[in-house]
Amino acid sequence: MKSVLLIGLGRFGLGVARKLNELNHQVMAVDTDEERVNRALPYVTGAQIGDTKSEAFLRSLGVDNFDVCFVCIGEDFQASLETTSLLKELGGRHVVARASSAVHRKFLLRNGADEVVYPEEQLAEWAAICFTSDQIRDFVKIDGDYALYEVAVPETWAGTNVAQLDIRKKFGLNLLVVKDPGYPSAVVTPNTVFHRGQTVLTLGRWKDVQKCFRI
Repeated sequence: MKSVLLIGLGRFGLGVARKLNELNHQVMAVDTDEERVNRALPYVTGAQIGDTKSEAFLRSLGVDNFDVCFVCIGEDFQASLETTSLLKELGGRHVVARASSAVHRKFLLRNGADEVVYPEEQLAEWAAICFTSDQIRDFVKIDGDYALYEVAVPETWAGTNVAQLDIRKKFGLNLLVVKDPGYPSAVVTPNTVFHRGQTVLTLGRWKDVQKCFRI
């Protein structure tokens, strides 16, 4: 369980609050809008209405006592930057900020954000990959060129095991987990035999996934 300071309770911030609640984290939520704060109350440990551009207000929250600080302010560029900067100045251990544009992301990093999430760009990339390929079921970017893909097992793999396919040597991909509808997922081993209807979680570069699965 972690203590979390969540600033900004729009659609994205409220979604983060709900998930943090499911994960049993302790959340202090903050927004300037009373209605938004009230909507978040069922999902948070505590909530306050206040202006996070105010150093005095942020200081009163005890920023350095939280394990993670989320800045989910999307519309107000200046408020997002000022809040992020103040959080770091006041001892925020790990500040994660939401960006609404590439420029916004660049300035957030310059203003002290430890990490930046850009939901629109990330969702756009996910949609472009998943909805233009019949084989890709899901996609999560890891770092740089590398990502985790859930890919439908090709029919030509049916009845063949991982050692025989030798995917890592041929394509530089790591096959991690095989998923079979109606059955628990299983870690891939050299002896794993593939069947029709399965999907496999694959770690690697997009160009190598395209070659391997003929996308």
